[in-house]
Amino acid sequence: MFGLDPVVIALRIPALLIAITIHEFAHARMAYYFGDSSAKNQGRMNLNPISHLDPIGTIMILLVGFGWAKPVPINPYNFNHYRKGLRWVSFAGPMVNFALGFLSLLLLNLLVGAGLQSGLFLQFIVVLMQLNILLAIFNLIPIPPLDGSKILMSFLSDSFLGYYRQLEQYAPLILLVLILTRALGMIIFPLYNVVLSLFSFIIGLLPGF
Repeated sequence: MFGLDPVVIALRIPALLIAITIHEFAHARMAYYFGDSSAKNQGRMNLNPISHLDPIGTIMILLVGFGWAKPVPINPYNFNHYRKGLRWVSFAGPMVNFALGFLSLLLLNLLVGAGLQSGLFLQFIVVLMQLNILLAIFNLIPIPPLDGSKILMSFLSDSFLGYYRQLEQYAPLILLVLILTRALGMIIFPLYNVVLSLFSFIIGLLPGF
């Protein structure tokens, strides 16, 4: 799916900027909705991609297709409803990535249906679709500090929550092992195919497709 083709890597840059910007903005905006203005106060509730770049996460996305952005500052204790706020704020980022991935696939079908079979713009839409779906899936993995861990925490009882938080100190090592052993790709890419098939099925139900 992803390789070291210089053209593809070049196309990933604008796709990456779009994907991580809407991801972090969605987190910040949802947090603000639930009563936490931390991101807004620190100038992170914006659509400026530079303010959301994480050096290592960016390199990972460019090279292997999944990675992370610099998290926006969020204080869940400011939420007017702690568990509900934590759940929806955490899910907001992956949710908008899934939405943009779906819209990219829809646009791709429209372009191909209109007779466009090749070209850089078509390649860009493909990369944008892939990157958004992969970014969403990666962030839903329940390993701290990824969004999936916070979503899981919002459902855990207080007793289990304490045990889960003790694992946070080992989370970076767990992620590193999963990446180096390629086990992460073995999890993410099959799920990507499932999501892509689901999106294609939904688009196939739309009039004219």
